[in-house]
Amino acid sequence: MRWAYDSMHWSEARNLLRTWREDNERKSLDVVELWETVLLKKAHKLGDERLLVLEQVCVAALDCNRLDIADRCLQALSSEFPTSLRVRKLQALKLEAMEKYDEALELLDSIIKRDETNAAPRKRRVAILRARGRIPDAIKELTEYLKKFMSDQEGWQELCELYLMEQDYARAAFCMEELVLHNPHNHLMHQRYADIRYTQGGFDNMELARAHYALAIKLNPNNIRALYGLFLTAVNIASSPKCTSPKKKEANKLANWAMKEISKRYGKQNVEEPQIAALEGLINSLQLSTSA
Repeated sequence: MRWAYDSMHWSEARNLLRTWREDNERKSLDVVELWETVLLKKAHKLGDERLLVLEQVCVAALDCNRLDIADRCLQALSSEFPTSLRVRKLQALKLEAMEKYDEALELLDSIIKRDETNAAPRKRRVAILRARGRIPDAIKELTEYLKKFMSDQEGWQELCELYLMEQDYARAAFCMEELVLHNPHNHLMHQRYADIRYTQGGFDNMELARAHYALAIKLNPNNIRALYGLFLTAVNIASSPKCTSPKKKEANKLANWAMKEISKRYGKQNVEEPQIAALEGLINSLQLSTSA
């Protein structure tokens, strides 16, 4: 996108980087491009904001594997703040980008020893352990982290993913329960929790999954995945030996309703006839009936 930035005034470039920082937008390629094309020779005009820009450019350069730019930014930041933990965290990111994982872990440990309340280096440790395929160690590290930072929703989500990689569905479900407590009105959280319970199987888990798929649909009626999940859980419940006659009738009605809603939404999206036929075939193969 160099052609788009060639004619940009340095103040416009500064404002654009500021907007991306405030909106938490990474846009690494664009940040590096803006820096090289516009701001590199005008950095002295940025005032106090120069340091924030240098940090932003450093992270973007590491994302793009532009170690030359990252080195220059780190040198400038280190000269301003030689003992800063924030700069040391950037140095650890550089070591990580160079795949010097052991050195990065040592540097992160030194940061944690100096400031035990600093969450960022602890999370980077988890990321490094995961990148190296040491999933049990990553789980242990993240579990210890969440004992101190229990309200970190990203941490619970990451721990859930790690447990799923280890096929430990019970603990993954526990992590999702924490996320549902934090986000009771987020349909995706209910859907994800229901997915895990459905994967676990068993009558009780199917009933839990059905309840949370229904909640996800209530919160977002256009959640097709939750509609499919509701259909499948209702079918499983209806076919279970533990299911009583009234529950079976209710489950069959619910499954029929879910499939009608799915078909209706596919119809609105102008889905081709073979796909509609496949849906109808699925209903027929399961032999659903509203009778007990």
